[in-house]
Amino acid sequence: MHAKDILIDAYGRIQEEVHATVEGLDPDDLHARPVPDANSIAWLIWHLTRIQDDHVAGVSGLDQVWPAQGWEKRFGLDLPRHDTGYGHSPAKVAKVRVDSGELLTGYYDAVHEQTLGYLRGLAAKDFEQVVDERWDPPVTLGARLISVLSDDLQHVGQAAYVRGLIQSAAS
Repeated sequence: MHAKDILIDAYGRIQEEVHATVEGLDPDDLHARPVPDANSIAWLIWHLTRIQDDHVAGVSGLDQVWPAQGWEKRFGLDLPRHDTGYGHSPAKVAKVRVDSGELLTGYYDAVHEQTLGYLRGLAAKDFEQVVDERWDPPVTLGARLISVLSDDLQHVGQAAYVRGLIQSAAS
């Protein structure tokens, strides 16, 4: 199996978990926070999607899906255009509000499709290319794609945990 095939499978698992976590939740559930400083499901899914969108666009030379496909306007958040949620305070987390889970999964699916299209075109040698020299050692494409994968998996796991807390409290 080629490295790109492993990544395609792994990113597909993120998509499955995003949908499973959001499915059937109403806006109150999506915005619920177990404690005031915690992240909501809506914020976690939006953030992981923004990070994937930002980072994959950054290494691929493609435009971010967020502005290019009109998702920024559909969400209508009171945040700067290129905000990814990194370092958000509890007050900024509260600004990420959506009317439905379909908005979150729709944006994720659009980013996922762009990510898969990029991954499908990669050759083995591409993963060794340095994409960020600000770090020591410099970051290769392979390391960046794994970093995004790791971040996304952590956040979708957090969102699934919050969903479990909400459902336990409701029963």
